[in-house]
Amino acid sequence: MSEVIINHTQVPFTLNILIDKFKVRVKGPSHAELYVEYSVDDAPSKKTATKTGWNTEWKEECNLLVETKSSIKFILVNNYKLQKKTIGKADVDLYKILCRYNGKLNKQELVVPLSSNSSNTHIGDLTIVLKTSTVINIPEEDRHRGNSSGNQRGSNSSLPMPESSPALGRVAVTAADHSTDPLPQHYERRFDSFNRPYYVDHLEKKTSWEPPQPLPPGWERRLDSHNRVYYVDHNTRTTTWQRPDVSMLNNIDHFQRWRTERNNYMEQTLNQRYGAQNWAGNIPRSDPLGPLPNGWEKRNDANNRSYYVNHANKTTQWEDPRLQANPLPPGWEIRFTEDGVAFFVDHETKSTTFTDPRTAPRSEEETQFLKKQSQFYYYCQNAVTEGHVKIIVRRNTLMEDSFNEIMRQKPKELQKRLFIQFKDEDGLDYGGISREWFFQLSHELLNPMYCLFEYASDNNYSLQINPASFVNPEHLQYFRFVGRFVAMAMFHRKFIDSGFTIPFYKKMLGKRITLQDIETVDVEYYNSLKFIRDNNIDECDMGLVFSAEYELFGKIEEQALKPDGQNIEVTEENKNEYIDLMVNWRFSRGVVDQTKAFMDGFNEIVPLHWLQVYDEKQIELLLCGMQQIDEKDWEAHTIYRVYTKDDQQIKWFWEFVKKLTNEEKIRLLQFVTGTCRLPVGGFRELMGSNGPQKFCIEKIGKESWLPRSHTCFNRLDLPPYTNYEQMKEKLTYAIMETEGFGQE
Repeated sequence: MSEVIINHTQVPFTLNILIDKFKVRVKGPSHAELYVEYSVDDAPSKKTATKTGWNTEWKEECNLLVETKSSIKFILVNNYKLQKKTIGKADVDLYKILCRYNGKLNKQELVVPLSSNSSNTHIGDLTIVLKTSTVINIPEEDRHRGNSSGNQRGSNSSLPMPESSPALGRVAVTAADHSTDPLPQHYERRFDSFNRPYYVDHLEKKTSWEPPQPLPPGWERRLDSHNRVYYVDHNTRTTTWQRPDVSMLNNIDHFQRWRTERNNYMEQTLNQRYGAQNWAGNIPRSDPLGPLPNGWEKRNDANNRSYYVNHANKTTQWEDPRLQANPLPPGWEIRFTEDGVAFFVDHETKSTTFTDPRTAPRSEEETQFLKKQSQFYYYCQNAVTEGHVKIIVRRNTLMEDSFNEIMRQKPKELQKRLFIQFKDEDGLDYGGISREWFFQLSHELLNPMYCLFEYASDNNYSLQINPASFVNPEHLQYFRFVGRFVAMAMFHRKFIDSGFTIPFYKKMLGKRITLQDIETVDVEYYNSLKFIRDNNIDECDMGLVFSAEYELFGKIEEQALKPDGQNIEVTEENKNEYIDLMVNWRFSRGVVDQTKAFMDGFNEIVPLHWLQVYDEKQIELLLCGMQQIDEKDWEAHTIYRVYTKDDQQIKWFWEFVKKLTNEEKIRLLQFVTGTCRLPVGGFRELMGSNGPQKFCIEKIGKESWLPRSHTCFNRLDLPPYTNYEQMKEKLTYAIMETEGFGQE
């Protein structure tokens, strides 16, 4: 392979690494199943195969994309019996290695010393082989810089192992030497009595053995009026409390691209969504059952009881003519709250419910849930006071505006009827805009700039509190705000798009978290604890103590599970106590204060004891609804205006729906209703601005028009297209390319 010569400042290039073998110096437990994790800078790590024994050979090769001044991290892990434990680690400064070999790496074998996490003991040496066809032009002054770094084969020397210092604390082991690198602003390099370099941060008034990493281009570190450090991104003119690194910037970029793509497919004009209607004058707050038949009129008597006048035959009756085709059971009556929400009175049992008695539940479980739901909404309805609360937000600063609006209100005000307005948009909120607000804001909670929540695991997208959220000095206020927001969604019968973990709901209900709950969040962690539960650990020699390790901002932290837990060995006799402590620690580590703030905010809107009738899975349904779209249920509970179900356009519409993926069906549902979530009863219990409102398709417009939607009334205006392909094209464009209320 021909050589490629580049300047030392040019990047990137491919480096071939052979992970050769590990030779132990200080043994741990008698059993070992070892693998090596390795990564470049802040890129995702890779790992070798798992090998048994302390003196281990892998002989595995990989190609990594590196820069001349990259840092390559190696972590040795013992995964015996799935008890993942970091044994040792080291960072290798690639530029120093390049300097030692004058910019040429042709199967150069290095012996990298690894040190333990806790004591910095030199536990053994990892042998690696580096090779690249790229030749780096090394400046003359740097040619001999790497002579003290790493070991060549046959060398008995090793990298110096820093000791702990009373003033600066314990030193992390590293093979990188940055003593000649330029320092960021406000940092100073000093040397202790043993001529070891350490670094002084004059802005935060701290010292560290580790050299500071420069901020990304366009970022600046500042102090606020309370001497708290924050970071300014001059590229986007935003600020954050979290120090930016490659991982954070990648997350932000991913989030912004997702939001941009979503905004692109949801963007639309006033005519596309609402036509040329005057919202204030042409759309009244309709009766939940729709308009009366022609010739009928609704009146109230002296006792404010409704009756109906048939002007065609000049008669009156108590029964609503719209219900006569599907009458209520004997002894039942339908009434409406002041806000137009329908409820039902059973005169035989003298009880009321929000559940329509004509709707036959699909299962006993659903029946029980609907009874609990009716009781919960009864509590909410009794707490509502007259008037409304207006919340005005901007789409591009949705989180900040919503935080300011919600936190300035008294809790009682937030129980009033919501009126949401997106600034510079003309739509009036009859329910559709508030549904979109809940949906959009629940997504914004995942924005890594706020560092509030994280996914439970790589394959579980339920939310859990991020232990690193403390980097935001106002994080407890934000969690109180999130608690209010989630409670408002429940109180006002709206859905959010991102649910929480089952253990989080159990905390809301004050229930004990068990080992089985871990399986829903972290299968590997569950299997580890299950192995301890099901086996005699006195025979396994696992070396466990009553403490736990976790990683936070790249540092391994250790926490005792009970007083002096680091010195208490786990045995067969006390292992159940250890498992219980580990289970509770897994869901409380670093998030106790945040969880309390969330619960306090939630309790201000919805008292937590109102939820006691539910279990943790029902809380998820109440908050998020159902996600899987059943097109048969959809079609069975759709009504038509001007169209009939036998019209060709309606047949084409359902043919179109059946060919959509579930995600595309969700987008269509959100286009028409403002939310992608369904009530537990499916489409038959779809809610409109004033109560139950079925999905409706109305014939309106010309074939050249795009479909329009009225989210407050769950209505789709479908023009009379002349062929299937035309309808498919127009519907696809409408649901993929539109967002906004009243935009020109």
